[in-house]
Amino acid sequence: MTKHIIPRYKLMLFYDLTPGDMETYYNFIMNEMVPAAHEMGLYMVQVYHTLWGDCPLRQAEFVAEDLTTIQTALHSDEWQVLEDKLLQHTANYSRKIVRFRPGFQL
Repeated sequence: MTKHIIPRYKLMLFYDLTPGDMETYYNFIMNEMVPAAHEMGLYMVQVYHTLWGDCPLRQAEFVAEDLTTIQTALHSDEWQVLEDKLLQHTANYSRKIVRFRPGFQL
């Protein structure tokens, strides 16, 4: 059953992909990170791939109904494991939390 939420906050992840690691990266994101984040109340809504400019190659966005959900997830042991695995496939990683607004945000 699909759960409908009213997104109020967005967790934004920024990073560059490690060359030659695409298949492992995609398997991790789709089979581990997204389902685990969903269980924590974080729902992936968008992923941007940058072609040029002075910014990370990837911007992945998760939404939640409240700030507490994001903060609880980020402080969990499970998120730390996921983030450590993500760091194995990426460089120049950073994250931030913003109030939700539809569309592209920095």
